[in-house]
Amino acid sequence: MQSALSLFNLEGRTAVVTGGGVGLGLGMARGLAQAGANLVLITQRPLQEDVKTELSSYGGKVSNVQADLSELSGLADVSKQAIDLADGKVDILINNAGIIRRTPAADHPLEDWHAVLRLNLDAAFYLCQQFGQHMIQNGYGKIINIASMLSFQGGINVPGYTASKHGIAGITKALANEWASKGVNVNAIAPGYMATDNTSALRQDEKRSSEILDRIPANRWGTPEDLAGAAIYLSSSASNYINGHVLCVDGGWMNR
Repeated sequence: MQSALSLFNLEGRTAVVTGGGVGLGLGMARGLAQAGANLVLITQRPLQEDVKTELSSYGGKVSNVQADLSELSGLADVSKQAIDLADGKVDILINNAGIIRRTPAADHPLEDWHAVLRLNLDAAFYLCQQFGQHMIQNGYGKIINIASMLSFQGGINVPGYTASKHGIAGITKALANEWASKGVNVNAIAPGYMATDNTSALRQDEKRSSEILDRIPANRWGTPEDLAGAAIYLSSSASNYINGHVLCVDGGWMNR
């Protein structure tokens, strides 16, 4: 029987993190690196050297694939590149890359709707497919999709984002049903209101920011570092019997 601490050890495992160079993705990547994992970060822009240096300092290998994940036709090649950089074996996938467009539903441009669904849901599903096939062949894998409070609620002025995050919760459960018996755990993390670029407009709106904070029992916005523990847990042997779960990391928002 493994010791309790060893259950969370990720040494010798390789994690692919989309959008892993900034924000929530970087917060989770940093946690996985500190737990011993090697990293392949898929980023739209080149990975900053200081980020690569910091992540490498934890002892694992850090590689980067630069790609626009909204170009769905290229995802098979992106996945292959990532697997090659992982020396042929990816153990963990974190589907984190995403965008948001804020416009009232009655006026929401269709191009915004399609752009959000294409990256947040279509690309996430196709990457689950690509890496899921690889993991099924290996008989082992951990897939973590990034959901949202809007996987449970409707939100305001973000119909495309809400639809995509409801979809993420759904495909997480659907894939868990099919792949749990094959050694692949599929789960999701639903961050609460986090201090990232995606929420800068909300945080700059004094009234809306106050309304949000008043509902969060922890009385603060979350940070990328707040997701590290959940990411390590769902990536590790400690979660081997967790399947199809959407874990809220929200400061208590969903309790209210």
